[in-house]
Amino acid sequence: MSEQQLIYYAFSILSFIPALVLHEVAHGWAAFKLGDPTAKASGRLSLNPLKHIDPFGTVILPLLLMVMGGPVFGYAKPVPYNPRYFKDPRKGDVIVGLAGPAANLIMAALASVVAWALIYVAPGAFESEAFIYFYAWFLPMFVLINLYLMFFNLLPIPPLDGSSIFAILIPVKYLPKYYQIQQYAFPIFMLAIVLLPYIFNVNPFSWYLDVTAGSLANLMFPFAIS
Repeated sequence: MSEQQLIYYAFSILSFIPALVLHEVAHGWAAFKLGDPTAKASGRLSLNPLKHIDPFGTVILPLLLMVMGGPVFGYAKPVPYNPRYFKDPRKGDVIVGLAGPAANLIMAALASVVAWALIYVAPGAFESEAFIYFYAWFLPMFVLINLYLMFFNLLPIPPLDGSSIFAILIPVKYLPKYYQIQQYAFPIFMLAIVLLPYIFNVNPFSWYLDVTAGSLANLMFPFAIS
């Protein structure tokens, strides 16, 4: 493995882990602020990555996608929360669902601000090879991975965050059944992500992420990064 490959994998991990951890912590924090102590009681408001790692979603899936050369995304252990604690369970479900993608957008925006600021604050630093790696590799990757996670999770497919919009649309009496369906939908969805590109030689998720996350990243960053 070449030095550049090692740097690439190291930057991928350094971008992916905080993007996932803060995404999940944002879910738990939003639920906590709405009156639900479940996430805090289970220790899921921690920034310790070990509290959030899912063996397949946090390790195996991202590695497979890196090897395949596709957009890097994945998932952590979902933060537990109980909508019954919310004053308005349906509205609370949407707020908690959108908190994770919002955290990813904020992180991508902060990395973009750093990139733009460095052009004017530290122009001389561009003569350093280490700085070039940080600026031209790490910052773009951090922006992209956060945007990939944001747009991926905004898909209105159970149990992704975007499906929380259904909590507003579904009558309250059917919500418990909907939450049960979410549990079974997840493995089916993950199989579709892995198998569709091989069976039909088409990757709709990669196309979707390129159009959404890739386009927004190019608007946010000082130079084209995808």
